[in-house]
Amino acid sequence: MTHILQSNTDFLALSRQQPDCLTPGQFTLSNGTVVSVIAAGIIQFEPAATATEDVVLSCGVHGNETAPIEICDELVQRILRGELTVCQRVLVIFGNLAAMDIGQRFVEENMNRLFSGEHSRGPGLINDERRRAQRLEQAVAEFFQQGQGQRHHYDLHTAIKPSQHEKFAVYPYRPHDDYNTESLRFLAACDVHAILLSNGPTTTFSYYSADTFDAIAFTVELGKVRPFGENDMSRFAAAKDAITRLVCEPQPNWPSYRAEDFSIYKVNQVILRQQEDFRLGFGDDVPNFTAFQQGDVLAEESGALYTAQQDGEAIVFPNAKVALGQRAVLTLLPAEL
Repeated sequence: MTHILQSNTDFLALSRQQPDCLTPGQFTLSNGTVVSVIAAGIIQFEPAATATEDVVLSCGVHGNETAPIEICDELVQRILRGELTVCQRVLVIFGNLAAMDIGQRFVEENMNRLFSGEHSRGPGLINDERRRAQRLEQAVAEFFQQGQGQRHHYDLHTAIKPSQHEKFAVYPYRPHDDYNTESLRFLAACDVHAILLSNGPTTTFSYYSADTFDAIAFTVELGKVRPFGENDMSRFAAAKDAITRLVCEPQPNWPSYRAEDFSIYKVNQVILRQQEDFRLGFGDDVPNFTAFQQGDVLAEESGALYTAQQDGEAIVFPNAKVALGQRAVLTLLPAEL
């Protein structure tokens, strides 16, 4: 049976508007690429020749983070039209389709706090975001288990706030600090030169792949939240080019790793919102990576005052509206790999 994608290559639009038409199935493009539709928003490409890399590209885990969604949407359409030929196994995931439709970060619950089995803990699979996170985990597990190459997962996001580093990446926790500097060469090609070293296990999508499958994995922040169609895509030209090369070239020649090309940060404080009256000690217009002086108030709530512990301590991911018990802001200090 002819698959709908053989005549309509707009996989994302079909996933959002006609998901029932995207029945799981396979077909082969004229260049030999095997296309596997896994589910709405989840599609896999297998090259005709043997691949050396197994690459997961995920986006839209937060529905209003549109620049990466547009990058991956264009990539998928170009592959389906035969304009690009993959050399590596590729799984592309558009995460929270329902949140995209309403232009919000999530519908009921922050999906990027629901991986590594968190979706089924506590109240269990009580909403669509929890069930979707479980399905995304299954798709990644099947993809990696079926492959034989080096495993990669780049979970593409945008930040809520402006940032002194427009593009940056979070390196999931490595228990023995065994950071792979070679993996940063691809990020440099994406024009990502600021790296935040996570300080412990989390329930994010990239940590799931790093911890469960020992994948080279990062959460990559590309710019700022904007509505669909309002991104200046010229600012992401390097990232688009590097991602295309990653999946379409047998052995991309990335820039050599140089420590001086990167700003490395480690987590110093994880400030949680514990009370309803939690509030940040700085305005909404303060960018990510803004540094404070020792003693400056970073946040406060009933019974607690949170201050900078050292001069130069910077903030990232501030959000006073997170659910109780969740991270409201991280503080950072300079570090080295």
